[in-house]
Amino acid sequence: MRILFLTHRLPYAPNRGDRIRSYHLLRLLARHHEVHVVSLVHDDEEHRHLGEVAALVASARAAKVTKFRNHVAALLALPGDRPLTHVLLASPAFNTAIHESVAAAPPDVVLSFCTGVAPAVFTEPLSRVPCVLDMVDVDSEKWSDLAGRTGPPMKWIYRREARTLRAFERRAMERALATAVVSERERMLAERVLDHSALTVPVGVDVNAWSPPARIDRAPEIVFCAVFNYAPNEEGAMWLASEVWPSVRRQVPNARLKLVGMHPSARVRALAVDGSIEVTGAVADVRPHVWRSAAAVAPLWLSRGTQTKVLEALAAGAPCIVTPAVLDGLPVAARNACLCREDARGFAEAIVACLLHPASEARRTEIRQSVQDLDWDVQLAPFLDILKGAAAAQSETLRG
Repeated sequence: MRILFLTHRLPYAPNRGDRIRSYHLLRLLARHHEVHVVSLVHDDEEHRHLGEVAALVASARAAKVTKFRNHVAALLALPGDRPLTHVLLASPAFNTAIHESVAAAPPDVVLSFCTGVAPAVFTEPLSRVPCVLDMVDVDSEKWSDLAGRTGPPMKWIYRREARTLRAFERRAMERALATAVVSERERMLAERVLDHSALTVPVGVDVNAWSPPARIDRAPEIVFCAVFNYAPNEEGAMWLASEVWPSVRRQVPNARLKLVGMHPSARVRALAVDGSIEVTGAVADVRPHVWRSAAAVAPLWLSRGTQTKVLEALAAGAPCIVTPAVLDGLPVAARNACLCREDARGFAEAIVACLLHPASEARRTEIRQSVQDLDWDVQLAPFLDILKGAAAAQSETLRG
C-alpha cells in the first residue's frame, strides 16, 4: 500500500509531543508500506533534518512556512471565517510538494496528521483520495479553554478560533473515512462537541530509550520539560516559579528547579534571575536531566490529549507530580504512578516530600513498570488496519 503522510511539523527530531507521535507512527508505517512524506517546516534548523526523514521512507518533501507573511495574513483574515491555524500554516510550496509527490507516486490513501494540514485533502490532487485523519486531540477545545482564561483582545481571537476551527474539524471528520484521537477523553469530547465518532489510538513511550544508566548521580532537582513558548507551558512555568517554588525553597534551601526545553519565552527566561531556577533552552538530550531529578512535574492547568513528557518521565523512573488536567489525559496505569495535586500548597508539599525523601531504586523500578506496556509500536498498531480499511473501502466503491 502506498501512503501519503501529511504533517504540519517535520517528524524529526522527536523532541516535542507532536513530533514524537508522528515520528513513531512514520517508522511503524514505513516498515510495512511505501510511505511518502510531505511536511511543513518552520525554520532552517527543522529543514536540516529532512534527510533523516528521507532515510526512513520512500520519499520526503518539505515546504517552508513564511512566518511574517502569514502573521500579516492572519490579521487581515480576522473578519472572515477561515481558522487562523490554517492561515498561519499556509505555504504555497506545500501544495506544490503534494502535486509533485502524487505525480511521482499516486497514493492509495492519505494520512493527515492533525487538522492543521487537513485543508489539503479537500483540493486537487487529493480530493478523491481516501483519507484518514489523526486528529490527535480536539484542537478547537484548546482555544475555547484559552478564551476562558484570557482577557480581551486575545479572548475574542481565541473564541473566534475555537468557533471557526470547530466548524472545520467537523468537515474534516466528514471527509475522513476514519479519525483517530489519543485518549478516551478526546474521543468523548469529539463525539460531544463535533458530533462525530473517533477511534482512540493512544500515545506510547520508548521504554528502553528512557531506562536510566545503572549508575546515576541524583540531585535535589525538580525538572519541568516542555516547549516554553507554548502558552499553557509558559503559564505552568510562571505558576510553578511564583506560587509553588518559594514555599519549596523555604523548606529545602538547596533545591533547584530546572526548566528544560526549547524556545523559552522572555517571561520564562526571566525566571532564571532566581539562582535556584535554571532555564536551559534546547538541550541535546533531555534524559540526563530527568534521570538526575528527584521528581518531574507537569504543572499544566490547560492540557489537551496526553502529555508525552509524563510518560517519558515515568519510563525514566522519576516520580511525577501533575495537575488534574494532565492526569485526566493519561492511561490508567500511568495515572496510578503519578501524584496529582490541585493547588499550589499541595504541589509544594509533594515536591518537598520528593526532595526530602528521594524515591528508592525499588520505587523507581516500580514507576518504570507502570508504562512497560505502552510501547509505541503496540499503541500505534491500529493505524495499520485503519489505513488498510480506508484504502480497501475506496477500492470497493470504485468497483461498485
